[in-house]
Amino acid sequence: MNTISRWLARVAWLAAGGAFFLFWYWVLPTRLDFEIAAIGEPYRWIAALPSILGFTVGLRCISDFATTGHGTPAPIAPPRRLVVVGFYRHVRNPMYSGFFVGWLGLWVVLGATNRVAIAVACLVTVGAFLFVIEYEEPTLRKLFGAEYEEYCRAVPRWMPRFRPWTK
Repeated sequence: MNTISRWLARVAWLAAGGAFFLFWYWVLPTRLDFEIAAIGEPYRWIAALPSILGFTVGLRCISDFATTGHGTPAPIAPPRRLVVVGFYRHVRNPMYSGFFVGWLGLWVVLGATNRVAIAVACLVTVGAFLFVIEYEEPTLRKLFGAEYEEYCRAVPRWMPRFRPWTK
């Protein structure tokens, strides 16, 4: 991968990460009328730790797509190589898992206990699951064939393996 391609890939994942944070920390909370937890409820801020860790996992995965896969997680610019580094050696969908933990922590911090928030969380979770099963996995099977099949046999979809998989 040449220098310009690397630079463009990194700009792409930074833009995707920035858009993600903008949406989840500014757009969604204001649209759903969430308020940051009151100072008198410090226990909510404990949820900031798993939120930060979860989002960090997700952003690291986006970076792995740029550096190893030479693409993005987005279907319009898919990776050219199968990404089996970092967290992907433990679980096939670490980006979804990381973002789920991040959102869960974020929503606790924001005090999102209303029915709309719960409905949105359920819809996003079901949507992500269906996207993986119905689109992502069949597409990866077509793109990477036997290499992806071997990976699927060795690495679980959602629950991480303790030891990292090596080919």
